[in-house]
Amino acid sequence: MGDVTTMTATTNTAGAASHRRRPELAASLRSRRARVTPADVGMPPGLRRRTPGLRREEVAQLSGVGVTWYTWLEQGRPINASAQVLDAVARTLRLDRPEREHLYHLAGVPYAPDRQEDAQSVGPDIQGLIDALDPRPAAVYNARYDILATNAAYRDLFAPRPEHLGIRNALWTLFTVAEPDCPLVFRESELPLMVAQLRGAYGRHVGEPAWESFIHRLTAASGYFTELWESGNVLPPGPRVKTFRHKAIGEVRMTSVSLSINGMPECRIVAYTPNDEESLIRIEKLRELRD
Repeated sequence: MGDVTTMTATTNTAGAASHRRRPELAASLRSRRARVTPADVGMPPGLRRRTPGLRREEVAQLSGVGVTWYTWLEQGRPINASAQVLDAVARTLRLDRPEREHLYHLAGVPYAPDRQEDAQSVGPDIQGLIDALDPRPAAVYNARYDILATNAAYRDLFAPRPEHLGIRNALWTLFTVAEPDCPLVFRESELPLMVAQLRGAYGRHVGEPAWESFIHRLTAASGYFTELWESGNVLPPGPRVKTFRHKAIGEVRMTSVSLSINGMPECRIVAYTPNDEESLIRIEKLRELRD
């Protein structure tokens, strides 16, 4: 009898604690949402915006969750939240590690500090390293081909186009830009390999909202991506010889090499080296044009 009484008291105490955390969870999410502007996430400000921060539906869209579910979460309703979903919300709201841990605690979800999260930025050491490779183009990608950092030579070769500035992702650009404007010459042979690499990485992230949302959006935007994705081919990253075009210097043939980064799981530095003398001359000319 005493054990039953103790168990009931413990359950009631846990329920009361959870109930007290909900208003704090709601307040925390609202305050974090208010500090992230549309410009921070590559979205236009829009008209009649009554708050400088994101709207609830924008947070839901960027996190790959339903608007109703996120609204209930922000209202502190007693709903279940998985670690994967909280990770997606935390990324959208740009929470640092202490804020992320606080979010987990308020939501009643165990926090795993060694959880491998998708990196979205690099430190000054890595940025300095790829800058030192100039005039060789170099960038840092995560497993989803998000572009985390670039050097000047990379930006010269793959000059950003206004319609793609909101999404810093190499695959998104290659599949949604008009073919005459695509910097990759042999799309038919190169894009299947890139999608096969994405498919290989996706196996470690099945069900994660950020990944599922990205695949869904790119599938909706490109029939060719859909075709390649549904093939199910898998391939790990590796060195490749690729041909790129630039309106100022013509075509250049480059060898791409991927280098892993300590402390940044599933991220890599991709450096491009001219594959022949003519390509080297043209890459040097591209730097001269910059200067």
